[in-house]
Parts: sequence; C-alpha cells; structure tokens
Amino acid sequence: MRGALLLPGVLLASFAFSQGNWAGDWDDPPQRLRDRIWVGGGLNLGFGTVTAVQVDPVVGYKVDEKGRYSVGVGFSYWYYRDNRYVPAYTFSGKGYRVFNRFRVIPPLFLHAEFLHLNVPVYDYNDRVTRDQWVPHILVGGGYMQRVGRNSSIYLQLLYEVLQHPNSVYRGLSGPILGGGVGIGF
Repeated sequence: MRGALLLPGVLLASFAFSQGNWAGDWDDPPQRLRDRIWVGGGLNLGFGTVTAVQVDPVVGYKVDEKGRYSVGVGFSYWYYRDNRYVPAYTFSGKGYRVFNRFRVIPPLFLHAEFLHLNVPVYDYNDRVTRDQWVPHILVGGGYMQRVGRNSSIYLQLLYEVLQHPNSVYRGLSGPILGGGVGIGF
C-alpha cells in the first residue's frame, strides 16, 4: 500500500535532474573538466487532505568529454501524510542514491541506480515500528529532448528489480514512470 500511495510523488519529482548540456548533440565540442560537474535535483510538494513532500538534491559528473556517460550521488527525503484515515497515516524516509546514465544515441538513455532509504517498518513480533535501511535497485531508460541551450525535457521508465519486502515500491506491478524538465544553472 505504501508504494501505491507514494507513486504520485515519485512520478513527479524523484528524477527531475537539472543537468545543463547533458542532452547535447553528438558533435558538441569536448567539455572541460569543470564543465562536467552538474548539480540539480527534484522537488515534489503536495498539500491538502494528502500531504506529500519529496526532496532529492543530486550532484553528477559527466565521465567522458562528450557527456554521454554520467555518474552521481544524491540525498532523498520523503514525507507523506494521509488524513483520510483515523488516525492519519504518516510516513517519512530519508536516504541516498548512487546512479548512472548512458546516452545510447542522442535522445535515448539507459539509467540504473541504487536507492537506500531509511524507512519505518512495523515489527509484527514486537508490535513496534522501527526504522530500517531498505535497498532499492531501479533500472530502465528514457528519452531526453533538448529544448534550449541549457534545458531539456525527458520521460523515463524504471523498474524496481530488487523487490525487497519493505520496499516503498512494494506491490507496484508496472514500471515507475518519471518525467520532467532539466534546466542548467
């Protein structure tokens, strides 16, 4: 249930990376070392009967001079509160991610990441909730289109392949759809 409840937030924010010229053309000139480092992240805010907050700052490095292969790290914070239940259902988690992307051809990329979240898990034996580190492995790919010198739009499909029993994506039978806009700083 938790995975289904968090899906809207994940779809809207968790992969909104700001990446400068990452989606450049194959014939772009080689980039200097300092131009290969990029920062960005994602932000999801939803308020009302259901409150969802997700913050995902990231920093990446374009490994090759053309920016075809990127690696990066990031932090994730999730908060969710559903007031339709009595008592209200609340969830919060924090963790880190390590990811990489490879541009197969200019608009298409492959993506893989390890997401490690510290989330509350109910222990049925002791009848208490304890925080536990839960691993997630997300793999897939996407399409990115440049819409300006330092901006792009993208759409990606990821699958959570590890399927840990306490995964926030537990019970999700299909892909995780993400999309957004990347804007260079």
